[in-house]
Amino acid sequence: MADRIERVEVLVASPTRNYVTLRVTTADGIVGLGDATVNGRELAVASYLRDHVGPLLIGMDPSRIEDTWQYLYRGVYWRRGPVTMAAIGAIDMALWDILGKRAQMPVYQLLGGRVRDAIPYYSHAFGWDIPALLDSVREHQERGETYIRVQSGVPGLDKVYGVSKDPNYEPAGRGARPSEEHFDPGAYMRHLPKVLTAVRELVGPDVKLLHDAHHRLTPIQAARLAKSVEEFDLFWLEDVTPAEDQEAFRLVRNASTTPLAVGEVFNTIWDCQRLIEERLIDYIRTAIVHVGGISHARKVFALAEVHGVKAGPHGPSDVSPIALAASIHMAAATHNWGVQEYMGYPAQVHEAFPHAWSAADGMLQPGDAPGLGVDLDESILAASPYVPAYLPTARTLDGAVLDW
Repeated sequence: MADRIERVEVLVASPTRNYVTLRVTTADGIVGLGDATVNGRELAVASYLRDHVGPLLIGMDPSRIEDTWQYLYRGVYWRRGPVTMAAIGAIDMALWDILGKRAQMPVYQLLGGRVRDAIPYYSHAFGWDIPALLDSVREHQERGETYIRVQSGVPGLDKVYGVSKDPNYEPAGRGARPSEEHFDPGAYMRHLPKVLTAVRELVGPDVKLLHDAHHRLTPIQAARLAKSVEEFDLFWLEDVTPAEDQEAFRLVRNASTTPLAVGEVFNTIWDCQRLIEERLIDYIRTAIVHVGGISHARKVFALAEVHGVKAGPHGPSDVSPIALAASIHMAAATHNWGVQEYMGYPAQVHEAFPHAWSAADGMLQPGDAPGLGVDLDESILAASPYVPAYLPTARTLDGAVLDW
């Protein structure tokens, strides 16, 4: 039958970094693509798809997107978690891609059509010291960006999250074991106000500044930091404390009016339900791929909308241009969207995943190609085999493991 899934393929390749791509083909030849990348655990999700979930899809109706999501989530005993939800997310993306191609419409039209003319994005400015950071900020301004995340080195520390001594920052290191870095919260908390003072003096009041603490602080440290940076009018302060302890955000919220963002490690609506319903955050950062795809992300963002919380999805270079396309299409059609993270990709990644979406002058556009508007150059993928790579491990100065 023309409306049945005939083939499910999993492609693992490393065009500068590892990506897991799902390709679903219907009996009448329509191809849908999904991203299933989980940085540092790529082969686990590839096996989940190839060995367990993919075979279940054969013969199913690709237009039953919600039913397929429920079947893959509720129909098994072991559920949730990044591997399972990224696998479901990839399938969900691929089915929306197929539906759009069959209807000859871009996915954002299937989601209700545009609610904005363009999608603002933020990218990452960093420098090992303040002068280098200011140079980086100027470069982002010259590209027309008005939302800028700023990260700086910390005196006395050899490695700092979000910062590299080289022009390009890539946290995932290739090799058999993750690298390690040491972190001193006191030095970081004393230094950050100096950094933000210099950046705000450079850009003035209109540029929207963001900063990521990356889960490194205890709740009371997070509260102190949020209070200490109020004067700099951040667009958001991200991941100030590990997000598993949702009650900790009440302590931070009560201490400060600095807007808070969290959620890139969340995988379901239940991970953030309390944070949203009790208005303990301002932006929810679930990535479309890691939260089970477009179908489930819509529910997260709908819950957020009625509680005054906006979407600001994770958009690192370790999710492929397919997942970013899904996020951009959702942004075009979701009213309570705040901003989209966009780190950019090396040229080889753009070539491996040709796409209709575009980025210019601080704005993203989904394009009007049917479906998600992303294709594959298999010659590039075939020439770029998987290479083991891991995100770093963080430790305190006395050697105890810390949240990375």
